[in-house]
Amino acid sequence: MTFDVSGDDYDRFMGRYSRPLATRLADWLEVNEGQRATDVGCGPGALTEQLVARLGADRVRAIDPSASFVEACRERFPGADVRRGAAESLPYGDATCDVAAACLVVHFMSDPVAGLREMRRITRPGGWVGATVWDLAGNRAPMWPLWDAVAELQPDHPGEREFPGGTREGLVEILEGAALRDVESVELAVTVTHPTFEEWWEPYLHGVGPAGDAVAALGADGRERLEEALRRRLGDGPFDLTAVAHAARGRA
Repeated sequence: MTFDVSGDDYDRFMGRYSRPLATRLADWLEVNEGQRATDVGCGPGALTEQLVARLGADRVRAIDPSASFVEACRERFPGADVRRGAAESLPYGDATCDVAAACLVVHFMSDPVAGLREMRRITRPGGWVGATVWDLAGNRAPMWPLWDAVAELQPDHPGEREFPGGTREGLVEILEGAALRDVESVELAVTVTHPTFEEWWEPYLHGVGPAGDAVAALGADGRERLEEALRRRLGDGPFDLTAVAHAARGRA
């Protein structure tokens, strides 16, 4: 699995869903003027964009392990403190921000509880620490049509259903394990209109994340069969797809 792709490639793959999701997450975490915020696992900057718009670049920190994403985020948001690093070892002092958030990141952390514990550490007492993960176990992520079709070709393929945090209970358990207080959760839904089948399908051919890996592993013949199955399901377009994420927050 890799996220060693350009920010533009990732945006075509997931940004069309992560941007509206980031808006709803920032609203739910009550991000408002005067605060300082940290975006953990920022990617090319879907949530960073929201934080900068609400707080100003000089009050926003963002961090990600991918060099290409860090470069893209720095270019897009000059003035923000964008660094390369991992959630499990954040390079910030204790209680140095008012809110810390991880949008679509927890399930890729090597140790999700340690990552959320670090987010709690850098957040002032009483500040929100929050995270979102697509409903992977319920097959309500944006990739659900692809995983359904992959299952037809490779019934034993694990997909993403077992990734950590992919259920409401699993995500809440991670936050509680990180000693956050007053943990609560909601579902956040995003609907995207895809104008053509090609616009939806092409980003899956760049090897982004588990879905990209699954497509690449099929080989040319398998990809052709997969595309045919998906075209039968989705049509030529336009079509709407709705994805649902679990969001959880707790007090530092």
